[in-house]
Amino acid sequence: MAKKSAIERNNKRQRLIVKYASKRAALKEIIMNEDLPIEERFQARLKLADLPRNSAPNRVRNRCEVTGRPRGYYRKVKMSRIALRELGSQGKIPGLVKSSW
Repeated sequence: MAKKSAIERNNKRQRLIVKYASKRAALKEIIMNEDLPIEERFQARLKLADLPRNSAPNRVRNRCEVTGRPRGYYRKVKMSRIALRELGSQGKIPGLVKSSW
């Protein structure tokens, strides 16, 4: 099990991303619009830089939903390799059979 503080920090980042998503998208639209004057685009860049760092989507870490483990993460099942193996061995994941030979 991962540290509770690390899991909560990641959850806080996810909430901030949702909160600032529309504002961030609007500012990026202004920045990418080359028809606007350079001063206006520069002001949009400054406003984007003033947003909280943790509201950027690339700061979220993929974590296992069962254990919170940050490594060995399978995106398809949103679970770490260890949790997937344990649940598969218990027969709780349909279609998954632990190989043994």
